[in-house]
Amino acid sequence: MKAGIIGLSQSGKFTIYKALTGARGLSSSERTKKGDQLIGTVKVADERVDKLKEIYKPDKTVYSQIEYILPGTLADSDRGKRERENAMLTAVRTCDGLIHVVRNFQLFGGPPPTPEEDFLKLESEMILSDLMVAEKRIERLQSDGKKGREISEDELTLLQRSRDILSQDYPLRNNPEIAASPLLRGFTFLTAKPQMVIANNSDEDEELPDMSRIPGDIEVMVVRGKLEMEIAEMEPEDAEEFVSAFHVDESLLDRIIKRCLATCNLLSFFTVEGGEVRSWSVPDGTTAIDAAEFIHSDMKKGFIRAEVLAFEQLMRNGSVADAKKEGHLRLEGKTYRVQDGDIIKFRFSI
Repeated sequence: MKAGIIGLSQSGKFTIYKALTGARGLSSSERTKKGDQLIGTVKVADERVDKLKEIYKPDKTVYSQIEYILPGTLADSDRGKRERENAMLTAVRTCDGLIHVVRNFQLFGGPPPTPEEDFLKLESEMILSDLMVAEKRIERLQSDGKKGREISEDELTLLQRSRDILSQDYPLRNNPEIAASPLLRGFTFLTAKPQMVIANNSDEDEELPDMSRIPGDIEVMVVRGKLEMEIAEMEPEDAEEFVSAFHVDESLLDRIIKRCLATCNLLSFFTVEGGEVRSWSVPDGTTAIDAAEFIHSDMKKGFIRAEVLAFEQLMRNGSVADAKKEGHLRLEGKTYRVQDGDIIKFRFSI
């Protein structure tokens, strides 16, 4: 999963990124730079993977991962503010979800924070950006149609519906059918992506600001970015005092991971194969055949059946053999919807 960190200038995006990627002391290979983008790759801690590791004793254990992507924020004197914002939004188009940081702390000598207005401003920029993408594609399809070329009428209809929604200054996520349409997936519409908002507060402020105009389908959480960044960079023994004094019960990284998975409606299934226990994160509703493709395209091409055992059932039985004896190991077809905690072995033939 890829999560893009966005926000207006001086919202504290870099601080949030540092708090996230500093929480577990990521190595240089896990914190990389691509162009002027910063990318932090973190493991999704899962006790179920740890339990499977104890049972199977694999040579290798692989946890699901989340990539946090911070687009380049370096100011360029030759580029205007609007152009810099467009570059930021373009950089996160391929992400699965967005973490929208809004400033809720006082800048020294600067204006007071306006988190709700900041959210709405960038939201409008994303709507405009998506509208331009939709209109450009509609023009291309209509032009091809006039020239007698074959076009997808379904795609054209969906794009026209998207244009109508965006033209009214509404995000595409307001229409779940449009937002989730496979025909529109390649356009990577920003306003179709799941989004969560971080109110970046000062160290002493634990209160959620008044942001009543933010849509109810967007989760808002309070983060004291500067404080949590400093705690993330401390040695564990030094951080304990601050964690207690400032009521930080769980690291920002763990809180964000949970919210990201929930916001993006993801679940986890597990594979145990070839001396490896691995966790996979897929969207809720993913079918067995599509889950197989997450592992390898050949598995989808040659899909036969999926052997499925629920993690909780394995824990109750203690072993796969006992679970199978009691009839809990199931054979499922390609349309089976994967459930959170499924342990799956894919049967396929190429």
